[in-house]
Amino acid sequence: MLTALVVAVLAYALDQLTKYAVESTMQLGDSVAVIPGVLRWHYILNPGAAFSIGEDHTWVFTVIQAVVAVAALVGIARVRSTPWALALGGLAGGVLGNLTDRLFRPPAFGRGHVVDMISVPHFAIFNVADSFIVCSVIGVALLVMTGRRLDGTREA
Repeated sequence: MLTALVVAVLAYALDQLTKYAVESTMQLGDSVAVIPGVLRWHYILNPGAAFSIGEDHTWVFTVIQAVVAVAALVGIARVRSTPWALALGGLAGGVLGNLTDRLFRPPAFGRGHVVDMISVPHFAIFNVADSFIVCSVIGVALLVMTGRRLDGTREA
């Protein structure tokens, strides 16, 4: 459980710190090459989900993120396996990072826009929380597919 909480706090802190750094050093819409041709910081605000899907339904994503955050935290309380701790900790930290934006950023409580800044060629612009969420969901899928339970045992 401690591992999961450490990962969750680390994911949340990295997400919020990168968002703060981008907001305090860039103007909305600015783009800066980090590794030319490979990685850019491109500051945008995203009212929707991945690829800006559902921009008019931000509150739906807020509800979904709240439910996922609670489920991940409940799972963390039950976890007895390091792989599950890493997956659920990353998921909780990532979801809470984006949920913080939804709850406390303009335009309104529960409908806030998420700060995105990581841009790679021919792909979406995303943030640290998104990275933790995607990697964690892949980890959860692998754990489920290989029959690993939260306590670390395997299904027969």
